[in-house]
Amino acid sequence: MKKIFAVLAIPAVLAVLLCGCGKKYEEVSASTASTEAAEETTWAEIVLETGAEVREAPTEPVERIEVDGKIRSYLTGEMTDVKKADRRPVAVMMSNDRQALPQYGINRAGVVYEVPVEGGMNRFLALIEDYDDLERIGSVRSCRTYYTYLAREYDAVYMHYGQSTFSKSYLKNVDNVNGLDAIGSTAYYRSSDRKSPHNAYTSAGRIKQSIETLGYRTGYDASYEGHFQFMYGNEQYVPDSADAYKVVPGYPMNSPWFEYQESEGVYHRFQYGSHHKGDEGLIAVKNIIFQYVEYGHYASTEYLNINLHTGHEGYYFTNGKYEKLTWKKDGEFGVTHYYGPDGKEIRLNKGKTWICIIGTDSYNKAEIYGK
Repeated sequence: MKKIFAVLAIPAVLAVLLCGCGKKYEEVSASTASTEAAEETTWAEIVLETGAEVREAPTEPVERIEVDGKIRSYLTGEMTDVKKADRRPVAVMMSNDRQALPQYGINRAGVVYEVPVEGGMNRFLALIEDYDDLERIGSVRSCRTYYTYLAREYDAVYMHYGQSTFSKSYLKNVDNVNGLDAIGSTAYYRSSDRKSPHNAYTSAGRIKQSIETLGYRTGYDASYEGHFQFMYGNEQYVPDSADAYKVVPGYPMNSPWFEYQESEGVYHRFQYGSHHKGDEGLIAVKNIIFQYVEYGHYASTEYLNINLHTGHEGYYFTNGKYEKLTWKKDGEFGVTHYYGPDGKEIRLNKGKTWICIIGTDSYNKAEIYGK
């Protein structure tokens, strides 16, 4: 594979939270992708004469309405059983320590956030709507401040086992199920094949019982309009720029990367030197986002204070290509929007999305390879 070095614009002055300085490396020019079809809202306008043939009509309605018992998922954009797609997802705080592998239930996640915690380790926030038949989900670990904001963006019920001292007050901002509260023995159990703290798990039955006991609503809030915009029907967005057949976010401890599989149209994930597998097999995603953030530490501790509110830059990878993006969050508890080189909000390809939250001092650690 040919290595491509990419660069993001770095502001001259960064906020006080920023730890370290971002570094530039050789820039690859990326032409603006055409998003004309993606920006329209009716199929009559979306169907374009290509000169050779007219694309087929979409397999689902443009608006989010029920058809034959299915409706578009807020997580993946795919037509999904109404029972699952209209139910609030759970946002499960998962360990990524070697001792905790494999993660159970992660293959079902429509969206996964990979975010650093202290000591160079990353944890996952797995957003799952399809969990009804899962008897083991996790292992479940403790909360960090910034994960509460991510769960809130999806109107999800946040599943965690304990919390850092600094994040305790933030739990009031999100419906959560804490293993250290009275609900803990209902929500979680300990497995005998792992050692503590890597052996706390939940299940579909325990999740449902916990939500009922705590009195949380089961459906999305009436004001919730979803997190992402997705392509329609069989439309596929292909960024009009360089290839991205292998992408490396640059995390130090688990050293992950993603490889594009042309025959499948998805990226396989790797870490710790080999394929990353959940309990249901290889982890594969349609979309990858690198979201660069400013960060610092709480007092003199190792605990990170990651800024998910001040917009910055990033990359969007899909269909073996990539483009630069910028992101902006709506207020304290609103969703994060991603914008392409043309300044318009990106429409993700339908399918699973993996979002890597990366410090702005790690620009020079990302790697992008062509074919």
